[in-house]
Amino acid sequence: MESTAVTTEYETIIGLEVHAQLRTKSKMYCGCSSDYSNAPPNTHVCPVCLGMPGVLPNINKQAVKYATMAALALNCTISEYTKFDRKNYSYPDLMKGFQISQFDQPIGANGWLNIKVNGESKRIGVTRVHQEEDVAKLMHRNESGISYSLVDINRSSVPLMEIVSEPDMRSAEEARAYLQKLHSILRYLGVSTANMEEGSFRCDANISIRPRGSDKLLAKVEVKNMNSFRAVFRALEYEADRQRKVLVRGEHIVQETRGWVEEEGKTVSQRSKEFAHDYRYFPEPDLPLLILSKEWVEEIRISLPELPEARMQRFTQQYNLSDYDSNLLTESRETADYFEKTLAQTPSLSPKEIANWLLGPVGSILNTSGCAIIEFAERIPPISLGQLVDMVCKNVVNSGTGKTVLEEMFASGKAPKVIIDEKGLAQISDTSALEEVVSQVIRENPQAIADYKAGKAQAIKFLVGQLMRLSKGRANPNMALEIITRQLEECR
Repeated sequence: MESTAVTTEYETIIGLEVHAQLRTKSKMYCGCSSDYSNAPPNTHVCPVCLGMPGVLPNINKQAVKYATMAALALNCTISEYTKFDRKNYSYPDLMKGFQISQFDQPIGANGWLNIKVNGESKRIGVTRVHQEEDVAKLMHRNESGISYSLVDINRSSVPLMEIVSEPDMRSAEEARAYLQKLHSILRYLGVSTANMEEGSFRCDANISIRPRGSDKLLAKVEVKNMNSFRAVFRALEYEADRQRKVLVRGEHIVQETRGWVEEEGKTVSQRSKEFAHDYRYFPEPDLPLLILSKEWVEEIRISLPELPEARMQRFTQQYNLSDYDSNLLTESRETADYFEKTLAQTPSLSPKEIANWLLGPVGSILNTSGCAIIEFAERIPPISLGQLVDMVCKNVVNSGTGKTVLEEMFASGKAPKVIIDEKGLAQISDTSALEEVVSQVIRENPQAIADYKAGKAQAIKFLVGQLMRLSKGRANPNMALEIITRQLEECR
């Protein structure tokens, strides 16, 4: 742990560069399929994405539309004239020896994104949103002590969008909040799967520190190889701490690229960045200047879906939910849709009742099973969840039994009433039937009765638990408590 003096002497400066693969059917500059996830190596290739001499690229219009949608959602100014450039560098996964990207005329610039950390809102600037192409994939092997690499070109030229933030973040927590908000927006728009584990949403972080209150930045470090929100948070926490300790030791921070090693929980040096890389950008001669007319951009703006922040505010106002509940429900577009469909199909229920089940028992099943809400909805459609919650609210089954029924619904796909009838799970709310069970519980637990008479309030909870056990969870708990309390008073 660093000392308090070290913590307060410097502040952390963080900027993020996010690459998101766009959800198009074909690649950025050719007609090859962009869906390479389950394809055999080097089967989605053609002379264009192989980088053969003399070939001519074509711009993927859908990719341009998706990037424009994202730029608008991030409050960027859209360029009326944009162009593509050649970014020159030599690496085995870059088939042409250059990458077709955008340099000085990106699709969008000067945007912003609001985040909230510890209850406080903050605006993070978005420097630019531009388009480029992904590179091929290197697969490193080691057999019999011999190391070698193979190249799978299927990913080469898959449409990429790069979103560059301003260095406005001051902590790993703010960086994580920014990434999560950006991830949610891209998923709402439907422009990217934004799956970090599969590499369709990748983040590089630039981090430095400076004396608190000063405008002077020290050497900047780029951190790579982070494939989850947790990894980004941990890597930036570690790196900020490491840089402070370097200065405490009287050493200089080296400007370099470092990689995050998840297993060891630390960053390691990969290469020096003492000098800026000269990419020798120049306009792509095989692609024309791209004109994004104001009319076309306005059509896209009008077609944008309701975004997470607006939807959260609406949930709070329209459904009288807390900010906390609204935020959780609207993090995912699919979850928010499921909530509203359930409410629409069972209007007798209150929004809060449905929210409690979605964020509680349903969320527990999703976490345990690793199932996405879309898959959950295929097994338990909104109307079925609404029917179950309605039965719990009407005391057909108690909440504990309702959770058991929900798990069975998820496993079997059956309707809640079918499961309740088949397993005889309907709640016992008949007073005479409950009184018989209560009498049995009192007879079989004399010590608990003595404890209750001695003033130990916990004894009554024990007796209620015994009653629920004997009734196999079917007893109406409120009625059970009332009857037990009455019979105990009669025993005094």
